Amino acid sequence: MGSENAKQREPLVILKEALQAGITMFQFREKGPNALTGHAYEHFAHDCLKLCQQYHVPFIVNDDVELALKLKADGIHIGQDDLHISLVREKIGDMLIGISVHTDAELQIALQYKADYVGIGPIFATRSKNDANVPSGTAFLQQVRLKHPDLPIVAIGGIDNANARTVVEAGSDGVAVISAICESNDIHNTVAQFKKLTIHNNQHI
Repeated sequence: MGSENAKQREPLVILKEALQAGITMFQFREKGPNALTGHAYEHFAHDCLKLCQQYHVPFIVNDDVELALKLKADGIHIGQDDLHISLVREKIGDMLIGISVHTDAELQIALQYKADYVGIGPIFATRSKNDANVPSGTAFLQQVRLKHPDLPIVAIGGIDNANARTVVEAGSDGVAVISAICESNDIHNTVAQFKKLTIHNNQHI
């Protein structure tokens, strides 16, 4: 989540409710035309980190390696257009690293540099990312699960309570969501429904 995703309420209020509801990881993703910059950006990230620490939930930074290091975040998530995973691994040491993969070639590189988990998607159409790839469905996710039964996989893109079962049955350990929580009228129930689905799966995360 980033500040732009919180259209109806304060983002920190949404994050606190999600943490109280039992989310297992939070990714700070400050993107969009009106995204915070400079001091406001760092201050918001720091506030999110402090909330996560209160609830003992890992705090992951999207893309920004320098911010992750500055805040002593738990990890970083990168995409294929960001700094190469080999360079990120050099910079962050033992910090958690997740990477989005769309092909087997990208997956092999992620495995080579010991990514802690991979994100696969967008599974469905998403409103939260303007430059998202075309929805891929669950075929690639299923292939990765069959070949790598112990690799932690998070499904990304357009996932909500109505379709989450599909990705869990395809082999995903967890789901990464923005709109489903940020736009929920009952965050506790929304998170509970997701957890009910994923807790029966081979959770690695």
